[in-house]
Amino acid sequence: MRNPAVAGSFYPSDREELRALVKQCFVTGPGLPGACRNERKIAAVLVPHAGIGVSGSCAAYSFKSLAEDGRPEAYIVIGPDHYGIPYETVMCSEDYLTPLGPVHVHQDIARKLRELIPDDVRAHSREHSIEVECPFLQFIDSKAQIVPIIMSRQSRNMAERLAGIVKAACKGRDVVVVASSDLVHYVPKDYADKADAAFLKCVAEQNIGGIYDLVMRDRLSVCGYGPISTALMATVPSKVDILDQTDSYETIHYDRTAVVGYGSAVMYK
Repeated sequence: MRNPAVAGSFYPSDREELRALVKQCFVTGPGLPGACRNERKIAAVLVPHAGIGVSGSCAAYSFKSLAEDGRPEAYIVIGPDHYGIPYETVMCSEDYLTPLGPVHVHQDIARKLRELIPDDVRAHSREHSIEVECPFLQFIDSKAQIVPIIMSRQSRNMAERLAGIVKAACKGRDVVVVASSDLVHYVPKDYADKADAAFLKCVAEQNIGGIYDLVMRDRLSVCGYGPISTALMATVPSKVDILDQTDSYETIHYDRTAVVGYGSAVMYK
């Protein structure tokens, strides 16, 4: 089992404190999830991955939509690499443990995926970009099964390749792709407002070229543009709705000159 790396720092290590914090993210964000419609119209979501107390209310917008839409068979959670793993992409077939209990890996999908990309729990041992999404999934879906994938190389070619791999491994399955990404990092709030709005506009328009132009040409420090692009290419949504755009200053009122941006979006079948 993959043990928590950031319990006690990115979120509480106590079970009841963690559950209360996740619930509070919904209360202060979009509100608690309503009745499940069992429609399964959502193909993918974008969620941030900072400390839950900082970005969790933004993430709750996407997770509320998922809860109300219906439970998929599995959540394919793709996060960027923050620690320099020796893989372009790498999955983990071992369950993710949080203070709320284990989040089980969908072993049938993992078995197919393992034929296409490496499987190494050690590469996942420190990474937070997938771990911080797990308590939200546990909150909205007590039987949630995940397939965790870290994406280190985020080029457009790699995103296209990973999108094809995910589609092949999930063929015939009802899955949701969860793209884990924060937006611009440690910039003045006024700049973040404009830069993040431009980036999210490209996401809403499914403009993959625009996403890469902004990141490469304008040097936008969006950490998970690869997972976002992979989600768009793997699902080819009929529509993308941006649900929330915010930043660390708006959530914790700390240092307007060096904010981190967060966005939440839903991609429909």
